[in-house]
Amino acid sequence: MCNLTKRNCFRVWCLGLCLLVATTAFGIILTLPAVAADNEVDIDNFAFTPKELTVKAGTAIVFHNRDDIPHLVVGAKGEFHSKALDTDDTFEFTFAKPGTYSYFCGLHPQMQGKVVVTP
Repeated sequence: MCNLTKRNCFRVWCLGLCLLVATTAFGIILTLPAVAADNEVDIDNFAFTPKELTVKAGTAIVFHNRDDIPHLVVGAKGEFHSKALDTDDTFEFTFAKPGTYSYFCGLHPQMQGKVVVTP
């Protein structure tokens, strides 16, 4: 059996405490929601993903063109309209009021999506 001096015992105790804190912090980080992903719509392969997104009023959504051709994001009732988004360009819109907002690509109208905004 190893006989620890007071100084070494303190070091072992501190190391154990550091490991406990680090493990707890890592566990907390893993359980946090992925905010960026929840508030982003990817444009790729002629589709919006997710096709439908539910958020609270006041949430900003980022539309990110990951496709290799330009796309536009247009609100079906004219609520918003992006410029032409080239590859890796983004468009951000804040959905301030509750409701259902349908949108489509202004260049490829078959591409459609929806944002449902709750109070």
